[in-house]
Amino acid sequence: MRFANFRAIHLLWYVFALTLFLIWDSWHRKRLLEKFGEKGFWVNILCGFDYRKALIKRWLPILAMFFLVLAIMQPQWGFKWQKIKRQGLDIIVAVDVSKSMLAQDIKPSRLERTKLALADFVKYLQGDRIGLVAFAGRAFLQCPLTLDYSGFLLSVEALDVNTIPRGGTSISSAILEALKSYEGGLRKYKVLVIITDGEEHEGDSLKAAQQAKQEGVKIFCIGIGTSDGELIPIIDEKGAKSFLKDDEGRVVKSRLNEGVLQKIALTTGGSYVRASSREFGLNLIYREKLANMEKRELETKVAKQYEERFQWPLFLAFLILALDLLISERTIS
Repeated sequence: MRFANFRAIHLLWYVFALTLFLIWDSWHRKRLLEKFGEKGFWVNILCGFDYRKALIKRWLPILAMFFLVLAIMQPQWGFKWQKIKRQGLDIIVAVDVSKSMLAQDIKPSRLERTKLALADFVKYLQGDRIGLVAFAGRAFLQCPLTLDYSGFLLSVEALDVNTIPRGGTSISSAILEALKSYEGGLRKYKVLVIITDGEEHEGDSLKAAQQAKQEGVKIFCIGIGTSDGELIPIIDEKGAKSFLKDDEGRVVKSRLNEGVLQKIALTTGGSYVRASSREFGLNLIYREKLANMEKRELETKVAKQYEERFQWPLFLAFLILALDLLISERTIS
């Protein structure tokens, strides 16, 4: 026998604690009765009371609780062999790590909000491989396609504006780096999600999007930021806060450029979503788009499928509770 939810064993401590309490309470009651009267006196007073039945009723709920905990632990015995097919997409997420992602028009900042959204997004994945590309003036494969979602999230957490030493923003380099990261020639299972404010300082993103379309990659873009723009805060080595300035000493304001992101998505048959504090867009894209895409079979294996037997302790628990209701503490005259 095995337990599918063995972690629930800690609930037995509550059963044990309640058992100790009832033992103490029984002893305490007995002491009080002996203190206020002799045994024969209480026998005459409580002539209609069945002490043994009362004792049984006192312990039946504890026994029922024990079997309920066993049911929660999901006992299993017996098994059958079953073929398990794993299907999924190859999803690469390209995250802009240029200094404009420090802007705080999306709280706590564009980059930190992106990290939180990716941690939530991973919960939706079921068999999909996921990879990470960081980009600014150039792109870098931060995490290859993997099923290790914990490893992927570690790579996400490591992202910051110093990940790519070359400044600026090149969306085209992110697309081209992602195209190199897919395996094989299968065309219809590749997805690229680009998260950026859309400001492009170099490269031709539309030309790169055309190449992605030829290779069967669908691109979904998430625009993060506001059209009004926001100043870019910079913290120096002494902890003093200032704002990013250009070469001429003017304060830089980063604005969301939705037009280029919409064109990239439209070119490849993907879609564009504007991120907000309430709905970032990743989960929306997965629910409405990715979940409905055809997925390739990545693996087929034979595994043991254990038979669930939680019904038996659950039945015993309810049976004991029903018996508790039927037992009367009064003697039958």
